Amino acid sequence: MSKHKDNVILGMSAGLAAFFMLAVMNVFAKLLSETHHVIEIAFYRNLIATLPFLFMIFVMGRKDIVKINQRPRGILARSVIGTISLIVTFAAFAAMPMADTTAFLFTASLFIPVLGFFFLGENVGKYRWGAVLIGFIGVIIMVRPTGDVNIIGVVLALSAASMHAILQTILRFLGKTEKPETITFYFVMIGTVVAAIPLPFVAVPPTMAEIPLFIGVGLSGALAQFLLSVAFGNAPAAVVTVFNYSGIIWATAFGWFIWQEWPTLPIWIGGGIVIASNIFMIWRESKKAQITGDRVRAKL
Repeated sequence: MSKHKDNVILGMSAGLAAFFMLAVMNVFAKLLSETHHVIEIAFYRNLIATLPFLFMIFVMGRKDIVKINQRPRGILARSVIGTISLIVTFAAFAAMPMADTTAFLFTASLFIPVLGFFFLGENVGKYRWGAVLIGFIGVIIMVRPTGDVNIIGVVLALSAASMHAILQTILRFLGKTEKPETITFYFVMIGTVVAAIPLPFVAVPPTMAEIPLFIGVGLSGALAQFLLSVAFGNAPAAVVTVFNYSGIIWATAFGWFIWQEWPTLPIWIGGGIVIASNIFMIWRESKKAQITGDRVRAKL
């Protein structure tokens, strides 16, 4: 097998498109959550997303899609954690306005160094710890000390953000050896099975008017996952993550246009602090990588 080479431009483009499609998916999910359980939405989202892959595999003869090169356990972990994360994310969007939920989901990047320190034994410098601390101060501002906030929604959003951080790391790990379509196929297929387990207890028949929404949530979700796999497989996670912040633009626009929602001042201030903290960490990592590269080249 030839050595994998990054294509940063492709990764950046795929990342921007992926975060837009995630916003579209969340719009469909939020609309459906008014009459359907989020587990049911996740089930149909994965089921519908599986169909194009089955067509490619059995009709177009793309047997390579099912072939896992090196990391089956990574594929399984990504699929199960991703499904749980999807359900929790849908629940957060159902509980809070789109822009508010999106702002809390930005804390995913703050969890990455924390997870790396406690579970991977990674060295986290004082500047990154400082950025993480400031970022979580932004979270406190968004939560608002007055308590005038949907606590359940906040807990759901922060839980989803922590799982998103884990998934970002797994995707970067898998992207070096596994094809994007393989990662996406197993995610939606396994996700369908996982979400089907509690389905008999929560499902209600969809109406004819809701069928296009279910199709939309499935297709937009599948495309977003495929694009994310392409993005993290071709560009460093720090580079791809920058485009995550475009999500606040899409979420604010969709929230205002469909639900007449507009973020409050604490969301703007706290969300801005979280984003600034993330950008600082990305800048620090880029500088460290540049210094390390210069030192290596100097020794050659």
